[in-house]
Amino acid sequence: MPDPNGFLRYDRRLPARRPVPVRISDWREVYPPAGEELIREQATRCMDCGIPFCHDGCPLGNRIPDWNDLVRTGNWDVAVESLHATNNFPEFTGRLCPAPCEAACVLGLGGQQPVTIKQVEVEIADAAVARDGLRPRPASAPTGRSVAVVGSGPAGLAAAQQLARAGHTVTVYERDDAIGGLLRYGIPDFKLEKQHIDKRLAQLTAEGVRFRTGVEVGVDVTAERLRAEHDAVLLACGALQGRDTPETPGRALRGVHQAMAHLVAANRVVAAAGNGRPALATLPDGTPIDAAGKHVVIIGGGDTAADCLGVAHRQGAAGVHQLDLYPQPPSERDAERDPWPTWPWLLRSYPAHEEGGERVFAVAVQEFVDDGTGQVRAVRIAEVTVEKVDGRRIVTPLPGSEREIPADLVLLAIGFEGTEQQPLLAQFGVTRNARGAVDSRPDWQAADGVFVAGDMHRGASLIVWAIAEGRAAAAAIHAYLGGVGELPAPVDPARQPLAAR
Repeated sequence: MPDPNGFLRYDRRLPARRPVPVRISDWREVYPPAGEELIREQATRCMDCGIPFCHDGCPLGNRIPDWNDLVRTGNWDVAVESLHATNNFPEFTGRLCPAPCEAACVLGLGGQQPVTIKQVEVEIADAAVARDGLRPRPASAPTGRSVAVVGSGPAGLAAAQQLARAGHTVTVYERDDAIGGLLRYGIPDFKLEKQHIDKRLAQLTAEGVRFRTGVEVGVDVTAERLRAEHDAVLLACGALQGRDTPETPGRALRGVHQAMAHLVAANRVVAAAGNGRPALATLPDGTPIDAAGKHVVIIGGGDTAADCLGVAHRQGAAGVHQLDLYPQPPSERDAERDPWPTWPWLLRSYPAHEEGGERVFAVAVQEFVDDGTGQVRAVRIAEVTVEKVDGRRIVTPLPGSEREIPADLVLLAIGFEGTEQQPLLAQFGVTRNARGAVDSRPDWQAADGVFVAGDMHRGASLIVWAIAEGRAAAAAIHAYLGGVGELPAPVDPARQPLAAR
């Protein structure tokens, strides 16, 4: 049985990050490997609760107490099997998921610090690669049925792997020049080095998954052709339509960009350097979008904003301000607002914040200021109050609080409005709903034989939800194709995150 006193003997600890002056000089991951002793100690803090609420926090249904105890007792090989039983890509989630499972850890109910679940997870995943590599698990026999997966983010890749292992022929179509979706070009290397994606792609290829890059479905290949060549289609195109602020004066100035444009350009530079090719951070039309030597203003307070902050540091920004519309969150859970085990509203500081920059809370941009040539030179902000009235957000500037912040580069990291409006939607006979997502029936079909999963279905969400939906959609496709047995389906289309009612 687990050690019932482990959480009393050991405090929560994470591996020390690489020193700031060192890590901002390269693009390698912030955290070094933790070491087996530290991870075993941290896994010992897990009590294997009678009702493990961490399961409710994780849509994948990860067997968290099981693999924590297996690590505690040194059974790493079995821990790897337990981890992969519910999660196709734990090395991704362990690095990128904000860990709602930890917010639901029972230790939090007693005022203790939660188990370092995601750190244990990533160390198990990395240990699997170090010990045996990622051994392919090809199907024993083909089914003769074929599936097209459109989009190669975590939802599409998870579904592709599940279906290939069930014996179906799977082809993944990706409009970019490399597989991975946002994992490839949206997430900076200091959070996820791309070698981890490449190792998984080698495994999927060995399992029979076919990849076609540089193919935009609906443009380069029609939906009609895809339907004719495959027995089922899964749409997993993500939710890449960035939220904008066109009504703000000066929005059209040069130097004001969507955050994802900055991240994609930076990722392409890092990828090119890794292949020995020089490259500049530019937009597709050649416009520079590099923070080097510039005063950068990032609008938004979430993960994407923090990613832009870390990129700006590594590009050599002269200074960075990160603006948040809302007041500074508390450092501890407000039990009345967000009772345990729900996801709490807290002040979350990412490694990028440790590297520099200034955070400014409870402000809104009133104007992007022109330098007289059509280039932004500053943002004019005002302190604001934010209220919810009949479900609508009311933002009220405080008179006399306006001021300017110098800005040569402004990045909008204010969220996403759903999947992009693109030709394939009409060709497949599906439409976006009011949230910009694509609805599905209870069997994950958006139209007959056309399934949808991940952010394209849910809206911009966490990587664990994308993988969970990809696995569930794969199970529905397998049943639709008459496959033998059942594949695991951790969620249904209506499933929502754990929340107080």
